[in-house]
Amino acid sequence: MLTSIYAALCAILVVVLAARVVFFRRAHKIGIGLAENRDLERRVRVHANAVEYVPLALVLLGLLELGQTPGWVIHLFGASFFICRVLHAYGLNKTVRTSLGRLIGTLGSWIIIVLMSVMLLVHTLMGMQ
Repeated sequence: MLTSIYAALCAILVVVLAARVVFFRRAHKIGIGLAENRDLERRVRVHANAVEYVPLALVLLGLLELGQTPGWVIHLFGASFFICRVLHAYGLNKTVRTSLGRLIGTLGSWIIIVLMSVMLLVHTLMGMQ
């Protein structure tokens, strides 16, 4: 199943982002909460943002694949989504302000999720006839 490739890549990304939070907490002796530390807050949000979007996108991707969507479309959506998540994490990690990586990562993720949703709806509704 092609979705497995992107599920694995996104899972690795989420674990890397979580590890960045844990290592920062240990280095600064912050057990829980943010301790009013802006760097920790940013790391936590980078990780949380991935956790918020990745599951939804992977469910949509998997359902599209199960619905016999061509492999190249699955790869296009999966690779594009993964790249967007990496760009978002990189951009938000660098600054809390708007950055090109954050902008492309966010808009790209939204566009891909909406496109997959519309495609899934169309396939499902056409299959019901």
